[in-house]
Amino acid sequence: MTAANRFDTLLVANRGEIACRVMRTARRMGLRTVTVYSDADANARHVREADEAVRIGPAAARDSYLNVEAVVEAAQRSGAGAIHPGYGFLSENGAFVEALDAAGIVFVGPPAAAIAAMGDKSAAKARMANAGVPLVPGYHGHDQDDALLRREADKIGYPVLLKARAGGGGKGMRVVESGANFQAALDGCRRESQTAFNDARMLIEKYLTQPRHVEVQVFCDAHGNGVYLFERDCSVQRRHQKVLEEAPAPGMTAELRREMGEAAVRAAQEIGYVGAGTVEFLLDSSQGQNGAFFFMEMNTRLQVEHPVTEMITGQDLVEWQLRVAMGDALPLKQDELTITGHSFEARLYAEDPEQDFLPATGTLTRFAMDLEGAGLGSSQKDPAKVRLDSGVESGDAVSMHYDPMLAKLIVHGDDRDQALSTLNRALAALDVQGVTTNRAFLQRLATHPALKAAELDTRFIERHHASLFAPTQYSIDEYASAALIALDQLGRERESDSPWDRHDGFRLNAPHSIRIALCDRQDEASAVVVEGTRESDADPWCLTIGSETLTASLQPLEGDAVAITLDGHRRRLQARLVGEGERHIIVMVAPTGESRLLWRRIDAIDHGHHEVESTLTAPMHGTVVALLVEAGQKVEKGMPLVVMEAMKMEHTLTAPADGQVERFHFAAGDTVGQGDVLLEFTPDE
Repeated sequence: MTAANRFDTLLVANRGEIACRVMRTARRMGLRTVTVYSDADANARHVREADEAVRIGPAAARDSYLNVEAVVEAAQRSGAGAIHPGYGFLSENGAFVEALDAAGIVFVGPPAAAIAAMGDKSAAKARMANAGVPLVPGYHGHDQDDALLRREADKIGYPVLLKARAGGGGKGMRVVESGANFQAALDGCRRESQTAFNDARMLIEKYLTQPRHVEVQVFCDAHGNGVYLFERDCSVQRRHQKVLEEAPAPGMTAELRREMGEAAVRAAQEIGYVGAGTVEFLLDSSQGQNGAFFFMEMNTRLQVEHPVTEMITGQDLVEWQLRVAMGDALPLKQDELTITGHSFEARLYAEDPEQDFLPATGTLTRFAMDLEGAGLGSSQKDPAKVRLDSGVESGDAVSMHYDPMLAKLIVHGDDRDQALSTLNRALAALDVQGVTTNRAFLQRLATHPALKAAELDTRFIERHHASLFAPTQYSIDEYASAALIALDQLGRERESDSPWDRHDGFRLNAPHSIRIALCDRQDEASAVVVEGTRESDADPWCLTIGSETLTASLQPLEGDAVAITLDGHRRRLQARLVGEGERHIIVMVAPTGESRLLWRRIDAIDHGHHEVESTLTAPMHGTVVALLVEAGQKVEKGMPLVVMEAMKMEHTLTAPADGQVERFHFAAGDTVGQGDVLLEFTPDE
């Protein structure tokens, strides 16, 4: 590295939250920022925040964010001396790094040779064995014959994990429980891998039944220095994609931390690494704190979850990346790095957990975080405690073309319990409307007893599926609170000066008596009726629910917060009214979780019988990958009918009941919109 590596303009070849996050540090360092955008992102937040932005192509990633020639041309056109790739897209593309080298543009990341060494997972395993890094048993050979792969899986012993050799991020990955399911899983993995990485080669590993996913953040410079910035536990996953991460990993002994950290640095130095990288290990949790750990893979880029490491070390990893790219030595030695407190990161996705995590699209009518209303106080706005890394704002569109992650919520506490408590309050403070998200699911995760007890492994969500997705059982207090909020809403609709914005509890011309029906939005046929009466506007409400009667009052607080008092018991929560067509949803959020109840005037309740639909519609925007049955075929309930692909992941749609598929409206390869009729279906009588 020489002075020629110095640059004053940085192009961020990415989008969303990571582009905004990288530019934030670059601006603080005095660099001019440039970003790129596709047609779908012309008005995106990262474009709005950059000093300059250059269009690089149409919406499809392969024609824009993955277009090496277009990105290099954008850097040359804008005068950028360096490119930061973020994560995903071109971040681990060796050909891209070589193109930048040829153009005289600095790549903020490792050399092409290091990317190549870890990009081929089979070759990487051999390099790690040479470096003395422990490996999981598996098949990493070049022969990709179906029969041979099946024999290797049988030899390893089920369950096994199929993984794309060129992959990452959970794409092209399946757990195979038995030989009977092997071929179908192999075909699905190859399709996903070919689509995501243009490479259908597979490797096979033994699937540990109780592994923790523990990864180590490493950093190397061009002067031969290497350090580890401790570890993160990323065990809470769904479909092999991380949902909740924390640092440091709970239950780690000082000896195990040192062993894993030193192994990670050896892995990086074995391939001549420069910059930020993450070495991922599987830790056998079945053996407690003395469990063995095995090398899984190395991500030759900045990780999505890097903020939790920043929180516990007090270091800006993007600044480290930029300084190393300029030729500087690492700013700290190993013995100068310390851990302070504990940090969690929750990934906010545009998806519907209640519909098997199907991705969601739409326009964000509201995207805000009301920390004061959640009881965190203005002091918590300090990013040292609560941080929201987001690529969207209110009014932004969520596209079908890219990863569904909207933002990352990162918190810090003096210890794990305090950090988890802060995470729950911060999740309660998030208000996202217009697009379905996993916010409520994240809160269920964060309040789960097993997570509080740090009983972690990569099948956490699967093992606790029943409790995480249990039918909601609402208490009398929750029904009464929701009814009180509905009554307040009806009252303020009659006033020109909205009492919702007042802090004296005054209500004008409220009805003397009104009946409200409340029900879970998943079970509208079963409603609870609440009758509210009061003598005057100055009096509290008398709420009758079945045989129960409560005295109730509501006081607006700061932001979305309200104080609900029921029979003298006052509690604070955040209340939001969400409209869904003619339906109105009352969302009540507290640190203990979320309640979501549909309310209507009693004469508006629909008790109609819901029959099986005669069509199957697309649950999201995407592409039809495969039709698994033929028109005229008899099918059973739950039988796979259609495979769709959206946001880089495959989704299988199944028969809603026993019956017959009459005809398809789309063929494999067609693009469909959310709600489009895919096929006509006749249920059995």
